[in-house]
Amino acid sequence: MRWQGSSRRKMTGGKIVAARGKRKFEMGRESAETRISEIKRKNVHTMGGNRKVRLLQCNVANVTNPKDGKTASAQIERVLDNIANKHYVRRNILTKGSVIRTTLGTARVTSRPGQDGVVNAVLIE
Repeated sequence: MRWQGSSRRKMTGGKIVAARGKRKFEMGRESAETRISEIKRKNVHTMGGNRKVRLLQCNVANVTNPKDGKTASAQIERVLDNIANKHYVRRNILTKGSVIRTTLGTARVTSRPGQDGVVNAVLIE
């Protein structure tokens, strides 16, 4: 687990004396690291009784053509580029901003698969 509270250091580098300890609501979760395979989702309960849909595996993307505005479903073949992490390319991990090759052409992912539960993408030339 990752702690997502405020930093224990000042902007100048000095230490901040903590007035309290860590709290349960500041705790983070593991990243989904969505891979290319048959669709597999997982529901996660969040604060306020809400939920997020973690997309663990997916091989289908909703691809939008910006020229005519039409959206169609396409098979994902592989990840071509990922600015989040260069090692995600060889592991075929989908994140927002990753460039994928689909049956309709090369596209950039615009959704957050680990948070939204779907892969939405826009064709690029």
